[in-house]
Amino acid sequence: MALQPSGMTFDPNEGLAQEEVTERVDTAIEDNEVVLFMKGNELMPQCGYSERALALLDKHREEFETVDALQSLDEFRAALERHSDRETIPQTFVNGEFVGGSDILAQLDERGELGAKLDA
Repeated sequence: MALQPSGMTFDPNEGLAQEEVTERVDTAIEDNEVVLFMKGNELMPQCGYSERALALLDKHREEFETVDALQSLDEFRAALERHSDRETIPQTFVNGEFVGGSDILAQLDERGELGAKLDA
């Protein structure tokens, strides 16, 4: 039986209160021109889709906000679904409007439309 060092466990769903997460999501969408809800953070994305979305945003914008949904994944999914009708993460919002996840960002980039969309 392997022993785990104390304090070294990681639970991706800490289970923050739904009201707290909903308020964080609402505030992030309202207060930021561009916000990316992702798994992980800018320095350490925790999934390929989040990393892809981050790279696409970074290609077209110097400043945007990121929110790590792994803090309380189930609650973030529920809060985001109220704004986008989707539970998937990552999700990008521009001026309060849902734009999409990494696939939509990639499609917009391929068509040469992502830069304009992010400056809307």
